[in-house]
Amino acid sequence: MKVVLLMIGKTDARWWNEALEDYTGRLKHYIPFDVEVIPDLKNAKNRTEAQQKTQEGVLILKSLQAGDCCVLLDERGKEFSSRQFASYMEKKMQTVTKRLVFVIGGPYGFSDEVYAKATERIAVGKMTFSHQLIRPVFAEQLYRAMTIIRGEPYHHD
Repeated sequence: MKVVLLMIGKTDARWWNEALEDYTGRLKHYIPFDVEVIPDLKNAKNRTEAQQKTQEGVLILKSLQAGDCCVLLDERGKEFSSRQFASYMEKKMQTVTKRLVFVIGGPYGFSDEVYAKATERIAVGKMTFSHQLIRPVFAEQLYRAMTIIRGEPYHHD
């Protein structure tokens, strides 16, 4: 199984990219992991929220492959503790045969078509995070889950 973090738009601030790159490098010691970025929509300011969600949805769906397990990072998704997320990942590692794709949408969320395609939704927390911040935060939690699965001392209860 390969894990992919799929997201809309580039990150402007260097420190967010550096944090994501740090955890990406760490994760590669545990699982095949890639970050895929869908470019920002051109002329997004001239589009309604619905139009942006629809067009981003088309691009997200084009990025998915047959057999992918698509999980949306969505504020209305299921919440986990770090240990619960590690258990979730352990199960996925045993059941997903191709790619486990975690998707971070654009600023207005996901289109109905993307919601329909997704296998499930996960919330990183009850608070709302910027799309740039959630990238390294999620990567860190994925790394934490891998260390929990391996029984390594990174996580403390």
